[in-house]
Amino acid sequence: MQTSSDRHEYPAHWEADVVLRDGGTARIRPITADDAERLVSFYEQVSDESKYYRFFAPYPRLSAKDVHRFTHHDFVDRVGLAATVGDDFIGTVRYDRIGAGGRPATGAEADEAEVAFLVQDAHQGRGVASALLEHIAAVARERGIRRFAAEVLPANTKMIKVFTDAGYTQKRSFEDGVVRLEFGLEPTDRSLAVQYAREQRAEARSVQRLLAPGAVAVIGTGRTPGGVGRSILGNIRDGGFTGRLYAVNGALPEGQKELDGVPAFRSVRDIDGPVDVAVVAVPAERVPEVVAECGAHDVQGLVVVSAGYAESGPEGRERQRALVRQARSYGMRIIGPNSFGVINTSPEVRLNASLAPDMPRAGRIGLFAQSGAIGVALLSRLHRRGGGVTGVTGLSTFVSSGNRADVSGNDVLQYWYEDADTDVALMYLESIGNPRKFTRLARRTAAAKPLVVVQGARHGAGPRGHAVRATQLPHATVSALLRQAGVIRVDTITDLVDAGLLLARQPLPAGPRVAILGNSESLGLLTYDACLAEGLRPHPPQDLTTAASAADFHAALSRALADDSSDAVVVTAIPSVGEGSVGDAALAEALRSAAAERPTKPVLVVHVELGGLAEALSAATSTAPQPGAASGPDPASRTGERAEPRPVADEGAPADDKDAPAPPPGDARPDDAPPEGTHPLPAYPAAERAVRALAQAVAYGQWRRDAAEPGKVPEYEDIDERGAATLIDGLLARGQGLTLTTDATCELLAAYGVHVHRALPAPTPDAAVEAARALGHPVALKATAPHLRHRADLGGVRLDLADEEQLRRAYAELTELFGNPEELRPVVQRMAPRGVDTVVRAVIDPAAGAVLSFGLAGAASQLLGDMAHRLIPVTDRDATSLVRSIRTAPLLFGWRGSAPVDTPALEELMLRVSRLVHDHPEVVAVTLEPVVVASHGISVLGASVRLAPPPARDDLGPRTLPAY
Repeated sequence: MQTSSDRHEYPAHWEADVVLRDGGTARIRPITADDAERLVSFYEQVSDESKYYRFFAPYPRLSAKDVHRFTHHDFVDRVGLAATVGDDFIGTVRYDRIGAGGRPATGAEADEAEVAFLVQDAHQGRGVASALLEHIAAVARERGIRRFAAEVLPANTKMIKVFTDAGYTQKRSFEDGVVRLEFGLEPTDRSLAVQYAREQRAEARSVQRLLAPGAVAVIGTGRTPGGVGRSILGNIRDGGFTGRLYAVNGALPEGQKELDGVPAFRSVRDIDGPVDVAVVAVPAERVPEVVAECGAHDVQGLVVVSAGYAESGPEGRERQRALVRQARSYGMRIIGPNSFGVINTSPEVRLNASLAPDMPRAGRIGLFAQSGAIGVALLSRLHRRGGGVTGVTGLSTFVSSGNRADVSGNDVLQYWYEDADTDVALMYLESIGNPRKFTRLARRTAAAKPLVVVQGARHGAGPRGHAVRATQLPHATVSALLRQAGVIRVDTITDLVDAGLLLARQPLPAGPRVAILGNSESLGLLTYDACLAEGLRPHPPQDLTTAASAADFHAALSRALADDSSDAVVVTAIPSVGEGSVGDAALAEALRSAAAERPTKPVLVVHVELGGLAEALSAATSTAPQPGAASGPDPASRTGERAEPRPVADEGAPADDKDAPAPPPGDARPDDAPPEGTHPLPAYPAAERAVRALAQAVAYGQWRRDAAEPGKVPEYEDIDERGAATLIDGLLARGQGLTLTTDATCELLAAYGVHVHRALPAPTPDAAVEAARALGHPVALKATAPHLRHRADLGGVRLDLADEEQLRRAYAELTELFGNPEELRPVVQRMAPRGVDTVVRAVIDPAAGAVLSFGLAGAASQLLGDMAHRLIPVTDRDATSLVRSIRTAPLLFGWRGSAPVDTPALEELMLRVSRLVHDHPEVVAVTLEPVVVASHGISVLGASVRLAPPPARDDLGPRTLPAY
């Protein structure tokens, strides 16, 4: 390591794993004196041209002096970082602090540094230099450097592009045949956008390499039938995998070349040719040996189905950490361990590297599950007819993350975002490792395609196998924040499937108006009530009577779809419509043809024990494109302008055969399948389930429309950001974290235009009288003891005290009821205009980030939990929706004849609090309670602020994988 002359210890927190542009991984770490041989070996593998670009002259080898200079750093004024794969360098970067005239300098007064890169030719084009620039810039900022300067030869266009594409504010000059670039290191909107775009491409590519391999080896295929490895091998083979498949078992007899018709080897190293993905199904204690062999063979990724890791306890958790570290050292990513496997139904891949015995039909739904058991249940529901939802929906991809030690839901979201084969994303999550990042990715994904999430372990700790940062936010708050990001949050896997069926192939409703028609008055009324319960606006049901024919249904549905006063149609049907399969098929055809004539509104079918109709409608709930159909979704179909529907085939077993598997892919199209060009319809066995799915689609459609016109974070001229920063710095200098005094709280809030009504202490009756004289009558007398604060219902507040006599009487009553003044801590405050008492809070959560919350003060928020939440920074649209999101919002808008209050003033208050917390991350908690909202204006009667050193923001730093 470093010598005794070095000024800083080795900065281990600079070490990080990163995903490169091609989906592989590398480790970035500081260069030390121990790296001399690695540096020399690295330099020998760099081409003469790259050396010339680095040193501006022929430089065939490094001298001993060069090696010493490039490996000895003080980690302050001279820093070098290396990108490594295994034990080898693939790229380096260093900076040297410089002062006036470009000479070497020391100390914080010199805030500029010269930076230079060198990347091994074999690894150029993988994004190594871009990743190194992000990390060296973060290191430089930490060490007080604000600007980088770089001198580049004009012919070195690749390196010039690295700098110019980074998104920093730059200056460029040309002198003496050299391009000089200077740029500031503070993150900008553009640099963050560039970073996020690179992150998306790299992580999506890393998942694509796992889901679309050209060659797969299953390691741990037993010699006798049965067992996990042998089963997965058979599933890949039987699923029609289009690439090369190998079986690996170290115990194979000498000379055995095949296993179940698949080429077999004793080690992955014996395979003559590349292997992209290895499915590892050996006991946990043998996995390190297997990973080492895979790394030596340049395997790109692993799917580890082996158990015995973090889910088994502390020893297993350490084994899991070692597994991730080992795999990343070879540039590999991992799905698992303890994974159920992965599936890709694309005709170009057809990979069923999972324990699911049947390959699902190809379709437009992506499925991610952290739990193997829940993954099985979801695959079963989406794979066959049954479980209450008629018809089989097709999958594009399926990922079971197991313990999600490496590849997580965030990575899969990055992949689905750009995957043309996925229209709808369904996720079962038991933990969210990085809520801040998940929310950001979810918002971007939801703007392009629906994202439906059900979260398990909502009321307790997550699975032992998942390493996650703790959040202080209750589950309801996290759910609200996910909805704000456009996530369709459902409570059960049944709801997950129901929503997926609707969203996969139906247009989004333009509003909440619902037409209801059917042949049962009772079922129609149930549907009507369910719509009201879900906040929809149903029209009175149209009863076609039990004598209605298929033609009657067609005509009624056509009229409803043509009616501009409805945004969606729910069709209800009972068995008396038709007793035979012919009648059911005719009804299904009537509904499909009517829907196809006007394909701009969603149509849902509620059926009650209609086996024949369910079978006839099965293709209507399929999302599988037929041969010759377009390979990608038409984006217009997500906004109501649906493309020509793709023909679909009947899929699955009859509805009453709940355990029958779907027929294997490639089955001939059945004779009773709907004709080409018809449009699929989702069908549900209960009105409540259909309406619940429709309500989710309505809310999501509204979110999409709102997201198309995002709000703005307003600027206020009276905000004193610099003065607030000075005050905060002075206060924090007294300690690491503190709750501000009343005076300091009022001063800080006033810097952002939030003015708190003065509350003067009243330790004695005479002091109360003096305070009232200073403030002016009428006044309020309040007990501020913790057990009485904000509890007017306990009698600790006396209002509208018009004179000294009333004040003294109230003081005597309070002390008689609750004890001496030392316990009560009474204060006197001038009366504010009457209005509605509300509460505004902001808190910085270590996992989710800064959150603004709003509700009515008292029982509504404390007892009923009626609070709404938004991520900070809050826009003007966010503030408007926040006020209207609580269930008790009507009290603010003139409920039962009361006067509406000044909600614009309330919204401005929340925007100012949001700005305060966003501008100053040291403000970790703000509470304004009560905030009295009157007909004109607001009054902040109580406030508290807590300061602490700002928490780390991993979303603003360089790209990194979670540390292990």
